[in-house]
Amino acid sequence: MTLEDVKRTDSGPALMLANEAVVRGALEAGVKVVAFYPGSPTSEILDSFGEVLEHFGDFKMQISANEKVALETVAGASMAGQRSFTSMKSVGMNVASDSMFSIGYTGLNAGCVCLIADDPYAHSSQSEQDGRYFGEAAYVPMIEPATAQEALDMTKWAFEVSEKHKTLVIMRTTTRVNHQRGMVNLGTLNRTPFKRNKWADVKGQYFTVGSVARALKAKLLKKNEAIKRDFEKTHFNKVVPGGGNVGILTAGVCFLHVMEAMQNLDIALPVFKLGTLFPLPEKKLADFIRSLSTLIVVEELSPYLETRIAALAQRVNPKLNIVGKRSGFFSEMLEYNVPIVEKVLAEVVDKKISIDYDAVLKKAQKLKEILPERPPIFCPGCPHRGTLWAFRQALQQLRIRDKIVFNNDIGCYSMAFLPPNEFSDSMLAMGASLGISAGMEMSLEDKVIAMVGDSTLYHAALPGIVNLIHHNSNVTLFVLDNSVTAMTGQQFNPNSPFDAGGTPARKINMEKLFEGLGADKIVIIDPYETRDCIGPIKDAIESDGFSVIISRRECALYGDREKKKRGEKIIPGENVKETCRVIYACVKEFYCPAIVIDESDAKMVIQQDLCDGCLECREVCPVDAPRHMEVKK
Repeated sequence: MTLEDVKRTDSGPALMLANEAVVRGALEAGVKVVAFYPGSPTSEILDSFGEVLEHFGDFKMQISANEKVALETVAGASMAGQRSFTSMKSVGMNVASDSMFSIGYTGLNAGCVCLIADDPYAHSSQSEQDGRYFGEAAYVPMIEPATAQEALDMTKWAFEVSEKHKTLVIMRTTTRVNHQRGMVNLGTLNRTPFKRNKWADVKGQYFTVGSVARALKAKLLKKNEAIKRDFEKTHFNKVVPGGGNVGILTAGVCFLHVMEAMQNLDIALPVFKLGTLFPLPEKKLADFIRSLSTLIVVEELSPYLETRIAALAQRVNPKLNIVGKRSGFFSEMLEYNVPIVEKVLAEVVDKKISIDYDAVLKKAQKLKEILPERPPIFCPGCPHRGTLWAFRQALQQLRIRDKIVFNNDIGCYSMAFLPPNEFSDSMLAMGASLGISAGMEMSLEDKVIAMVGDSTLYHAALPGIVNLIHHNSNVTLFVLDNSVTAMTGQQFNPNSPFDAGGTPARKINMEKLFEGLGADKIVIIDPYETRDCIGPIKDAIESDGFSVIISRRECALYGDREKKKRGEKIIPGENVKETCRVIYACVKEFYCPAIVIDESDAKMVIQQDLCDGCLECREVCPVDAPRHMEVKK
């Protein structure tokens, strides 16, 4: 990451990831409190703030238990007079929206911005959720950048809008915006020391219920009219001039696809590039579509813009032909790209596409057929590999593989549905495995087993656990305690001894937590002692009531990084070929990427550059063939 450019105090050009540009924009805007729960594609925002926390030392930062807590944290800071910022992935707003709707009513004080990132194509999400509806539903202004430069500029502007109108501002992005890299013109960075306020100097009333809510709703509607007037004037809503009576409406990364597609086709249609998703600049849009015969709406996911422009066209241009999703030109799923957009533009303006994209894809698909499948696997040394192997052995020994239901959750262990494990009867959302288990335990004869990570435990699983224990449910819960939120980049969580920037934090005692809640059985296992885990797992599954298996071993990537900081050697394993009987248990049952087959003798070889030295493979090997070796210099 280009953190040196984030730290710069002077203005000038810089090559930046859009997520880094957001951080720079917030710093230029004078942000003083930030809080996050990690989630792709926004994790780099959290990480960048954490990396520069000590350098600046003039803002406060927390890694929160979940997105709702993060939003409430920055809202509280805004109420207390501090400019604040949070970001989350789209499904994170599902968690945070309960408070977000109320914040829309009460309003805020100092500037407060929340970035939510949608994930078309579901690269790292459970669904292709379209977060654009949150702004309109909550009467909270929403804006959308298209480039890294706009990511910086719009972040700064969002603070101004928020502070002027005393409202939360949502900045919506998509994966291709968050992860694009481009040239950015930085503004001057003038940071000031952090100073606590006195409530008497900044206090306001931030509550909503009954008659108060009704009065606030009336004020909220007036506030939105004022924001709409501002949005009519902003340069972030712009028209790229062109010729003819066919126009294009687009926003976000689709604007970049449109401009490149037109360049490929050698055409120049007028384009309305939208920067404000709610409230929409209806007067400006009406002026744009009034003289058009056809409007092409280019937007990913739902027909959010298409629906609203169709309603506007009924008033100002009833004969307007709208080309979009409802007319079958565009799909409501997956990401768009230049070929998808170019094909539609070419069809509408009767031009030949610049490249036979279908032929290119057909050739690529043919080449792909000769490649072996490479499903996702756990990292070398991942403790989850040993936990799931021991779980499989326990089920085989108990002979109940077909008599259990396994509810998985969100984390690296979500891959449990892949070979060689092939578990997972359900996997919906953070913490959902516990609620699902409650319903199944009441409804099935089978043994119900759930699995969560330590981050998910504190994010959303605790209410479901309380519910199961309270109702005397016969459920076994695996908690994979690896000390960090591993899947999104090893960020810290309440089960970590550190917070943002590596500052010391109090680690929650998981065993005492379960004891206090009244769990019937608590078992702690070390997945690196893989064979020794089988018996305790069997006992926990066979016991009545709510049993907990805490599989405790830090994430291998995090653990290796900490070892290197302490100057410790990472000693890889070595396969002793003299004792290797070519049983292939380490390959067929473990899927460790550090283990390969030596074609000269068909025996196993452990790749020294990949091996973590965990020796879980020795636990799996019937003859204990792998052993430690000193790192070769």
